Amino acid sequence: MKKFIIFLLVVVAWSCNNDDAKYQTVNIGVPQVISKTEFRTLVEIQAPKPISQAGKIYAYGQYIFINDKFEGVHVIDNTNPSLPQAVAYIKIPGNEDISVKNNYLYADSAIDLLVFDISDIHQIEVVGNLENVFERYDFRFPENIYTVDYSNYNYETDIIVGWTVEQREIEINNDYGYETTDSSSNDSGGQNTVGTGGSLARFQIVEDYLYTVGSHEMTIFNISNLSEPTLTNTFYSGNNIETLFQADGYLYLGSTDGMYIYSLENAQLPEYVSEFVHWTGCDPVVVDGDYAYLTLRGGNTCGQQDSVLEVIDISDKSNPTLMATYGLDNPYGLGVKQNILFVCDGDAGLKIFDKSDPLDLQWVETFSDVHATDVIPLENSLLMIGNNVLYQYQYSNNSVTLLSTLQL
Repeated sequence: MKKFIIFLLVVVAWSCNNDDAKYQTVNIGVPQVISKTEFRTLVEIQAPKPISQAGKIYAYGQYIFINDKFEGVHVIDNTNPSLPQAVAYIKIPGNEDISVKNNYLYADSAIDLLVFDISDIHQIEVVGNLENVFERYDFRFPENIYTVDYSNYNYETDIIVGWTVEQREIEINNDYGYETTDSSSNDSGGQNTVGTGGSLARFQIVEDYLYTVGSHEMTIFNISNLSEPTLTNTFYSGNNIETLFQADGYLYLGSTDGMYIYSLENAQLPEYVSEFVHWTGCDPVVVDGDYAYLTLRGGNTCGQQDSVLEVIDISDKSNPTLMATYGLDNPYGLGVKQNILFVCDGDAGLKIFDKSDPLDLQWVETFSDVHATDVIPLENSLLMIGNNVLYQYQYSNNSVTLLSTLQL
């Protein structure tokens, strides 16, 4: 009888708990997957086409390369900067970054590193592929989801090429085996000719090495044999890394939490030197002499609401020090040219400052009729991209004038 009463109490307790269970309808991210084998057959050289979503910009000789986010690279012949012409499209699924040396173009394709021979821009060829050298790559990660269902995804054999969002009813606090996610969240005939990327780049070439950064790791490739790079090293390099800049024997990693400095004294294994910490915000960085310039974009998934430009004294690499702060509206990339600082301030346009005194920047001019995302200051002109438009400006008589626009 006693055992029966205990059994009855357990059943009643279970029934009560079951009746009290709470459910809610939530958004679940479900990855669209294909096999890695099929994914690697999708790389293709195509005729020029309209861009879907302009990403990063890169200049090499007479050509401009513009990333189509996660899709590929558009090739622009800029022989005549007043009339740039699209000449080719390189379809590279999962692509975000490129870098070029001596007519060899290196590009990420999700988890792989690809090598293209661009010596004849009208006959671009794939000449190399290092597989599985980058961390798992969940591009186009959906926003405003409660959790992710990876049940149809095999890490070893598949790759994620997109997402769908499904509404499902789940029991609160019940573990369904899903992974959770934060929803807030010119002719180069000479030697060692390396192109120039913008401040949003994650690839940098320094002599015989290609340095790349992901969200938490740095991956290094030896490119002394340009067509056959070799993986040299991969290591944890910081938290939430977004950008990579190199200057004077150092690498500067922009993260949502601050800036990391690494020495290139040992090129194969950069050594951590120091870190400058700031509030959370999207953070590209450029360096000129003893100063680093960082833009912090607040709001949305970037963290704090404030958007600012910070000037950091890096004369002592072991002790980077904040020296000045300037308010901005919605900053993205930036660039320097001698005593001029160019800041892309989103919908507020392109802002130009005189940085003769880095601690007392003087506003010079604002091009407010453009959306500005990133810039590359070249020898004789300035390249800028924003809202799928390529802008070129010419330096003349201590001023900057619009030279051409190209709707991508």
